[in-house]
Amino acid sequence: MSFPATFTNVAAYRFAPLSDLKAWRAELLEHCREAGLKGTILLSTEGINLFVAGERGAVENLLAMLRARPGLESLEAKFSESAHQPFTRMLVRIKKEIIAFGVEGIDPASRPSPKLSPAELKQWLDEGRPVTLLDTRNDYEVRLGTFRNALTLDLDHFRNFPAAVRLLPEALKDQPIVMFCTGGIRCEKAGPFMEREGFRNVHQLDGGILNYFEECGNSHYDGECFVFDHRVGLDPTLHETGSDVCFACQEPLTEKDQRSEYYVPGKSCPSCWRPPEEIAAEARARHQEALRRVTSPLPGSVPYDNYRPLRIHADCDGMTVREALAITLPHRSGKSWEAMIAAGQLRDDKNRPVSWEDRVKAHQRLVQLVPATVEPAVNAEVHILHEDEALIVIDKPAPLPMHAGGRFLRNTLAYFLALAYHPQKPRPAHRLDANTTGLLVACRTQRYAARLQPQFQRGEVEKRYLVKVDGIPAEDHFTCDASISAQVGPAGSREIDADGLESKTEFTVLRRNQDGTALLEARPFTGRTNQIRLHLQHLGLPVCGDPLYGAEGDPAGLPTLALDAPPLCLHAWKIRFQHPLTNERVDFTAPPPAWAGL
Repeated sequence: MSFPATFTNVAAYRFAPLSDLKAWRAELLEHCREAGLKGTILLSTEGINLFVAGERGAVENLLAMLRARPGLESLEAKFSESAHQPFTRMLVRIKKEIIAFGVEGIDPASRPSPKLSPAELKQWLDEGRPVTLLDTRNDYEVRLGTFRNALTLDLDHFRNFPAAVRLLPEALKDQPIVMFCTGGIRCEKAGPFMEREGFRNVHQLDGGILNYFEECGNSHYDGECFVFDHRVGLDPTLHETGSDVCFACQEPLTEKDQRSEYYVPGKSCPSCWRPPEEIAAEARARHQEALRRVTSPLPGSVPYDNYRPLRIHADCDGMTVREALAITLPHRSGKSWEAMIAAGQLRDDKNRPVSWEDRVKAHQRLVQLVPATVEPAVNAEVHILHEDEALIVIDKPAPLPMHAGGRFLRNTLAYFLALAYHPQKPRPAHRLDANTTGLLVACRTQRYAARLQPQFQRGEVEKRYLVKVDGIPAEDHFTCDASISAQVGPAGSREIDADGLESKTEFTVLRRNQDGTALLEARPFTGRTNQIRLHLQHLGLPVCGDPLYGAEGDPAGLPTLALDAPPLCLHAWKIRFQHPLTNERVDFTAPPPAWAGL
């Protein structure tokens, strides 16, 4: 089939009692497809409504077929031409109403409102006769154009028309009103409804705006007319304009709109564009609520079966399970292993229970089953301070471990973030101890993590902490450069070691307290584990509340504090780094904790 150089577009409707719709639907669909027509035909027991385009002869044949149906003999149609086919497929649908209104008892076929021809309306407007022009269309249609001084109802759907009419001033009920829409069909229902509501002088523009354009051009009309196909807008000569529709919000766009700085094809337009900071604030609020939801109750407070992997040491190849466990995990008692093995809770990589005398291989993976695990409670009051395409900056509470380990698998910051930001899995760019509060930066994707984490490794990130110490420093500014061991001691502790890793921290006294404590600002230049706490202990100024290195610290104790324990007085206060997306230096500050007294 050869395609026409131009396409004939036809719009028509008729309110009339129709029956046997299913069989007629199949007949119409087959006819239109064979004729190469595309568009939409709506059938209802109350009438027909159609928008179809194709070769002129095929359109005329369709109209002849429709007019042969009883009740549709006087079906009127409006024609226009386009250089392309404005529809993508042919649909014939059966609906309860050919124009959705939702009000029972409105019968345009038998009780229509009086119609006013375009020529008569133009004459009324030319003469300056007192008349209210009422636009019954949706708000997005009105934005492309309407009659001068027309009353609009700010509708987002025609179903809302009845409610809007009931809010009109009582004085309008005795004044002449001329309703209009694109082709007249909405006014067919709007008019009888308004009369039922007590409006006594209501007319409808015969054939709507398109008929007015055809007969009167743009007289008293500003702009163009929105149409529900790929043409989007027609000018008063019934030719397609350069208007488009926003992909993001489906709002019509004039050519002026498309020149706006806020128009980004496929993303935004002047109607839906919003400042990036507003969008970011909404996303931040949404994720903050998600964090609240996924931590109420705490994920680890609900009993679950915990499968903990265990990798056999390389030196244990060929040993019995008894011998290998003593070497792989020397700090764990044999009695606890006995109980686990007796209960069948130590399994191999094929999920088979193992016995004491089974032989293992180097690097073999075993699994410890810990049934009905309930984790210790943590502080889940995580506050999001900043969020953008690349980063999440949070104010971390304490006690809260960052990653899975020891007694914690689900009650961790990483687990909370993964739940709240699913399907993304944010990656913390650095670490804070479970008992340390304050600024923590996470990356939204691996790509941004690969740009930010090396800055921490190279020492390019400027970090400042607030710390309360037990003791009064003699100097206002002082430095500690004692080296720190790389080996891990009990409960993850480290030691000052002359042969250890190079470390440096600068301290500034912010306040000396009468109770024998002091508030300091700490600036670490290296990133060793527990660096600030170890340096202050080495200087005889242990951090208040430190469970490992404090005045009352216990190196063999649990590294994560209980919720009701006195806080570790160490707070990640400020941070400065190069943003992985913009490459600009950015600064963030976390609110000081209560113990700081700032």
